[in-house]
Amino acid sequence: MKKIASLLLVSVFAGAITLGAYKLFFEKESYKWVTSEQETPFLSTSNLDTSARGAGINKVDFTLAAEKTVHSVVHVKNMTISRGPSSIAEFFYGYERQQTPQVGTGSGVIISPDGYIVTNNHVIANSSQLEVTLNNNKTYEAEVIGTDADSDIALIKIDTDDALPYLAFGDSDHTKIGEWVLAVGNPFNLTSTVTAGIVSAKARSLSPTRTQSFIQTDAAVNPGNSGGALVNTNGDLIGINTAITSQTGSYVGYAFAVPSNIAKKVVEDIMEFGNVQKGLLGISAANTKSKAAIEMGLDQLEGVYVAGVEEESGADDAGLLEGDIIKKVDNIDIQKFSELTGYLSAKRPGDVVRVTLERDGESLVKNVTLKKQNSVILPATSFKVMNLTKEDKKKFGVSKGVKIIDVPQGYARYDLTNKIIIELDGEPISNIEDAKEKFGQISRYGRTSFTMINANGEKEHMILQ
Repeated sequence: MKKIASLLLVSVFAGAITLGAYKLFFEKESYKWVTSEQETPFLSTSNLDTSARGAGINKVDFTLAAEKTVHSVVHVKNMTISRGPSSIAEFFYGYERQQTPQVGTGSGVIISPDGYIVTNNHVIANSSQLEVTLNNNKTYEAEVIGTDADSDIALIKIDTDDALPYLAFGDSDHTKIGEWVLAVGNPFNLTSTVTAGIVSAKARSLSPTRTQSFIQTDAAVNPGNSGGALVNTNGDLIGINTAITSQTGSYVGYAFAVPSNIAKKVVEDIMEFGNVQKGLLGISAANTKSKAAIEMGLDQLEGVYVAGVEEESGADDAGLLEGDIIKKVDNIDIQKFSELTGYLSAKRPGDVVRVTLERDGESLVKNVTLKKQNSVILPATSFKVMNLTKEDKKKFGVSKGVKIIDVPQGYARYDLTNKIIIELDGEPISNIEDAKEKFGQISRYGRTSFTMINANGEKEHMILQ
């Protein structure tokens, strides 16, 4: 009995030692340092499987979009004739300048089975001959159907008896930031090159003087990609690759594409009317980066601040006023001017848009009928002119002509603004289309004059040399 008691005591003692050793060497105490309940951080943990196997469940597949696109993207070769610089001998003896052939290359996208191709205007500009090579290496001569320098979109066509693979236009308004995209083109003459990236920004403007609204992407785009396709993972055409920003001339991380809704509208206008029909709202927007705008807090504004309303424009007819803030057009939220111009670029004169605006803290809705372009930049002079209003015709006593509303810095000393141009070299000027055509025919070697009427009703003459 004593032996059993001794064994039991030894067992209990050994167990105590074993438990103590485990506590000492193996079991670690967890300490939570809390200074107060208010300072206790709350950290949210995702329940998603972040392992390689879990991440692959929703893996994006580019193969179908690439297969669909590469056969619809073509190589465009532009052959131009460059004339050498003029010389004194040319003026006196009529020597012809040396003609040098030059070749430029780019890309294009087939948009119909019968051979219509959309590309960039700068890809085919000044061409004397255009050559298009398909992905199957067949080569065709192409003709220019129409161009639009403002959007940098051009439409060309090849003739073939074969039904060609083509891409359908997607809706670029529904493209989202962060969405995967493919850029397909012919960089550095490397045919059918596909790169992938995401949409990194929308409604991007690269110029303070032009109304631009690009899709920005980080897909690698290089010289030769211009005019190629930007597609989503379904293979829908959502943009025409157009530009890069680079100090080296090659891709450094940013590329820009004309949204498909703008490109489609330009193409449809060219095919139906022969030129682009621009539906304008008729407002000017404040430069939110100016010192005055910053002092007014406009640089923090979400929307477009109306700095002016053009007479007899759709905005004027609908009752928009200086100081209004445009917040939405139809169902599109507007936070900056490039978003407004980007959306309106897909509209035509006569279209009605629903404009939601803020005026004195109150929300208003105006239905605005877009009108034709009322101002242009004249070739040779870069004067900005507009059609005459009823008040202009009455004030100046004329029925035809164009009004100068802005001039380049070099002409500022002549005080030309608000004068009416009525003649060019003795030929009457009717409207902005007539003025643009006539000024476009001015010879760089000739002596040209135009006639104006000033605010006092007096005629003035200016000679261009």
